[in-house]
Amino acid sequence: MHETGAAGGSPVPEGVYEPAETARYPESVGDADHSGSGVRRRLSCLAVVTALLVLVAGGFVWLFQDALFHPFGDSRACEGSDTELPGTISVAGVSIPADASDIHYFTRSGRAQVSFLSDEMPDYLHRAGLVPTGEPVIDENHGGKYALGDQESELPVGLCGPALKGPAAMYQTSEPSAGILIERSAFDPEGFRSPARVIASFTTS
Repeated sequence: MHETGAAGGSPVPEGVYEPAETARYPESVGDADHSGSGVRRRLSCLAVVTALLVLVAGGFVWLFQDALFHPFGDSRACEGSDTELPGTISVAGVSIPADASDIHYFTRSGRAQVSFLSDEMPDYLHRAGLVPTGEPVIDENHGGKYALGDQESELPVGLCGPALKGPAAMYQTSEPSAGILIERSAFDPEGFRSPARVIASFTTS
């Protein structure tokens, strides 16, 4: 027995299947899968490129952070400073101690304030002539008490970094309106903290 084709053409022998006109071939499904794989590959490549760009940008910021975030490219300079201080800072005509660390400075209109930590301030005071050699650095004649009590702190406007904590000793230099504040020891009335935070004020011109 024979059947007539869907389009009214020649008879179709029994046992032979003729696909409908709307049937989809396996090639069509394969093309869809291939397209999906391509999208996934492009997304993966995009993720890798993005990660590389982030790493490059992070490395750039790390290498040039001083120039990007500090005046003059000097990591010691606080925001708003208008004058760069030299690599070796001098106060009262004498360079600050060689062990000075955590240094910060702020300069504005010919004035400078410098903050740092040091364990060598007694030697510095003698070298600068603020305390005669051989005399105590804190007594009734030297290291006048500064109005900053225990648990109190002070950080001049514009100066960045940690604040100076009381009690503190004050030393006046020969330069008008210049002086040095040093953190005193909470246990030794004739000594400084170890290390002591220092804030020095002076003119830059």
